[in-house]
Amino acid sequence: MPIISTEDNYLTVLNLFTTDTPAHQEQLLTEMGKIVDAAAYEGWISSTVHAGQDSPGTANLIQWRSGEDLQKRYAGEEFKHRTLPVFREITTGIRLLQNEIVHTCTHPALGGRVEVSPDRDDYTVIEVHQVRDADQAELLKLLGEGQDWLVNVPGYRSHSVFKGLQGMFVEGAFAVVYAQWDSKEAYEAFRDLPHGRKPGPRRTNDERIAELATATDTNTYRVVHTRAAGQ
Repeated sequence: MPIISTEDNYLTVLNLFTTDTPAHQEQLLTEMGKIVDAAAYEGWISSTVHAGQDSPGTANLIQWRSGEDLQKRYAGEEFKHRTLPVFREITTGIRLLQNEIVHTCTHPALGGRVEVSPDRDDYTVIEVHQVRDADQAELLKLLGEGQDWLVNVPGYRSHSVFKGLQGMFVEGAFAVVYAQWDSKEAYEAFRDLPHGRKPGPRRTNDERIAELATATDTNTYRVVHTRAAGQ
C-alpha cells in the first residue's frame, strides 16, 4: 500500500475532480479505475483513488519518481486527446496539483506511518489552501507543525502537509492538507467546535491561517482503489 513519508523524494500529484451528481461520480471512478489498472508509465510509482463523501467528486493521489516523468505523461497523445476530454465531459471542475511533502504527523498508535489503502477505514479530508507566494512558507508551518496538538483530539489519525509546486487549472501558490480520521462523526465534532471553545493554541493557529489563506476548499473521501507499479 502507498505510504506518505517525508523520507521519500516522490512527486505527489493530487488530481481533484468535482462533479454535480452521484451518477457522474460513479462514471469518474470507473474511468479513473481503468487508467490506474492500465498504468505502466515510466516513473509512475502508485495511484490511489478516492470517492467524494460530502460533495460529489473524486481524488487521485499519485506518486511519481520525478516531475520529468509526469511531464512525459502529460505530453502524451492519450492524455491530451482521450483522458482530459473524457473527464471534461463529466466534471464541473478539474485541478491537477503537483506537490512536495513537507510534514507528516500521526497518532502514536500508527507508529509514524501514514498508509493509504482501501483496506483501511479512514475518513479522509483533503483541504486546498490558496495563498500568496510570499506567505506560502508560513502557511505550511501553521498547517504542519503548528497543528501537532491534533494528536490529542479524539478520532484523529494523521495529517500530511504538501507544498504546492505547480498545477494545471489552478493559479498561484497553494498548500494541501491530507488528513485521516476515525469517522465522519469524529471529524465533524472537531470541525464544528465553536471558535470560542477552541483551546488557545488552536484558536491562534486558526486565526492566522484564515488571515493568510486567500481561498480554501475542503471535501471528504473514502479510498476505493489503489495500485502500485509492479502489481
